[in-house]
Amino acid sequence: MSELNLPQLGARPNVREQIAQALRASLVAGEMRPGVVYSAPALAERFGVSPTPVREAMLDLVKEGLVSVVRNKGFRVTELSDRDLDDITEIRALIEVPTVGRVAASPAGVEKLRPLAEAIVDAAERRDILAYIEADQTFHLELLALAGNAQLVDVVKELRHRSRLYGVPKLAERGELLPSAREHLDLLDVVARGDAEGAEALMRHHLRHVRGIWAGPAKTMGD
Repeated sequence: MSELNLPQLGARPNVREQIAQALRASLVAGEMRPGVVYSAPALAERFGVSPTPVREAMLDLVKEGLVSVVRNKGFRVTELSDRDLDDITEIRALIEVPTVGRVAASPAGVEKLRPLAEAIVDAAERRDILAYIEADQTFHLELLALAGNAQLVDVVKELRHRSRLYGVPKLAERGELLPSAREHLDLLDVVARGDAEGAEALMRHHLRHVRGIWAGPAKTMGD
């Protein structure tokens, strides 16, 4: 079994959902690799919990298509091709770019997201990959939610869970994740001042990282 950097869970309620969120972040970051089988008891030991909530969380991921059940062994991470990932990113851009523009056209409530943007920068400074990915997702989904379309947010959330950002850990190790992290503060500033065109341009640039530097050194996404 490959090495994982999973967090110890706190005493907050809904341990199952905490585990599911941590596992999704591990999948996105590439700490859980395609084709590898992971057992619930082994993951439970790493989380410091019993196997039951881990197994329940993994079954949630099965429903999302992120892993599949391997009988009597555990769960195998679903493989995604480069074409799959390109298609996912294209759909995200079609949804997120104009939606951020709409939010900028009526930016009430955006300042409440500043602590989330700052949390992304803090995670990058600490080189905490899972915290970075979780904070990044929360920020972007909350930003999109300001457009008032809950179904749209759910679609983007599902697409983000299927993204793969294998280059992020190496960027963090080299201390090169901070510029990307600070883009969230820049995006917030542009949206807050009502610059819809500027917000769309910055969101488009930001999404290029998904299949560019965040994807790993072998993959780039064209303009």
